[in-house]
Amino acid sequence: MDQHVSPAPEAEKLSIPRWEFIALAAALMALNALAIDIMLPGLQQIGASLGVDNENHRQYVISAYFGGMALGLLGYGPASDRFGRRGPLLFGLGIYVIAALAAAIAPNFETLLALRVIQGFGAASTRVIAVSMVRDRFGGRAMAEIMSLIFMVFMVIPVVAPSIGQLIMLFANWHMIFVCMGVGALFISLWAFFRLPETLHPEDRRPFTISAIGQAFAIVLTNRISLWYTLASTIIFSALFGFINSAQQVYVGIYGLGVWFPVIFAAIAGMMALSSFLNSRLVMRVGMRRLSHGALIGFLTVSTIWFVWSLFGQVPLVGFILLFAAAMFQFGWIGSNFNALSMEPVGHIAGSAASVQGFMQTLGGGIIGAAIGQSFDGTTTPLAAGFCGVAAIALIMVLIAEKGRLFQPHHKPA
Repeated sequence: MDQHVSPAPEAEKLSIPRWEFIALAAALMALNALAIDIMLPGLQQIGASLGVDNENHRQYVISAYFGGMALGLLGYGPASDRFGRRGPLLFGLGIYVIAALAAAIAPNFETLLALRVIQGFGAASTRVIAVSMVRDRFGGRAMAEIMSLIFMVFMVIPVVAPSIGQLIMLFANWHMIFVCMGVGALFISLWAFFRLPETLHPEDRRPFTISAIGQAFAIVLTNRISLWYTLASTIIFSALFGFINSAQQVYVGIYGLGVWFPVIFAAIAGMMALSSFLNSRLVMRVGMRRLSHGALIGFLTVSTIWFVWSLFGQVPLVGFILLFAAAMFQFGWIGSNFNALSMEPVGHIAGSAASVQGFMQTLGGGIIGAAIGQSFDGTTTPLAAGFCGVAAIALIMVLIAEKGRLFQPHHKPA
């Protein structure tokens, strides 16, 4: 239900300060953004170094990562419901670090793609377990507030990562990007090892069997609210994935920003961070549904304007930035609230729920996002069409979840 739900009593038993718990969860989730955004300025050099002539094929470095993550997401959730959050998380982090460092010495493009799949597999632990830890301790609007704060901190990485990648490219080559990625992940791994508490209570542990896993997945897939908000998140995230895939081609290829590409990228990411902060301040008073439903309609409106404008010729840089920033601001209100809404009815199986939801979002969003990215034709029209289309589909999915009613602050369990 979209109503005020106080943090669970266990939230007060955290062995680390609340701010550190939020910062650590955000850092874990930010490893995914680091694995993508820091390398965007280096895609052209990677392609040239490893003999990839087709610009669109260079996007496979990102798509391979999402593919590996999708596979990993299926296992970490049930494993964390059985063995606790810490063990599976640290196992995944170890894989991430090793794969990133190995990618720095990849001899060819095929090996690099394989290592990116492995790196994504390891990173899946951070996506599942960070959300599970929050759901272990918080529920309802309180969870949406925490997720908004996590998302705000998480968005610092897209703000600074491309600039870091560009700085590395000025003094070294693309190999050093992966070294920095691995070293950063190692630091966060040590932080988690020494400071992260176990949030799953022994009595909440579930057996790690095929039947138990299947039962947990069935609970998620048969709960109307959980299923349709997960699907809506999937389709919305695909727009973001599509943009990430073609960001370098848009900013550098179309608008000729060159080394200024990370600056504009950071400004757009900053809008998402700002909206997440505002969401954390408003959600307890306004509610998840009112904020996210309004933002989804706003996202659709802005995307439609962008798409129609693009049909009459290339959208000027200023117009593109303004429209895209407005769309990403709305995205900040959609993401954390949709995640909280999809997790709320299935908190008793938080790990498995986060696993199946993350799998659907990453695999579905990655495939659709890759299709949007691969449709790049030297203009922003395919990207604008993708944004407009996914927004319309997501709105239909939300209407199904809510039985045709939007902006309702309360809802009976599905």
